[in-house]
Amino acid sequence: MDMKKLQKEVYQNKLNKGFNVTDVNKEFCFLYGEVAEAYDAYRKGKDDLGEELADVAIYLLGLSEILGKDLEDEILAKFEKNKSRVYKNIDGRNVRIGD
Repeated sequence: MDMKKLQKEVYQNKLNKGFNVTDVNKEFCFLYGEVAEAYDAYRKGKDDLGEELADVAIYLLGLSEILGKDLEDEILAKFEKNKSRVYKNIDGRNVRIGD
């Protein structure tokens, strides 16, 4: 999968269909709604969990394009940052103790 290309295609589809591409606050609300739908599908054991997760990814890709952020590059950079972080289990939860 070429995420950079997909991000641009998601944005273009939004344009083609007349969906919002200017109101960032609205897009964050829609993304939040999609996460809630995915959680509901998970919690209730619905068959459409995969589709709901795909909706989350699609909204995130679209929002990233609206904001001019290359999501693929951002994910790769963040993943590398997370790999170097050091955690310690304190009272049953992981606490970051170093980068």
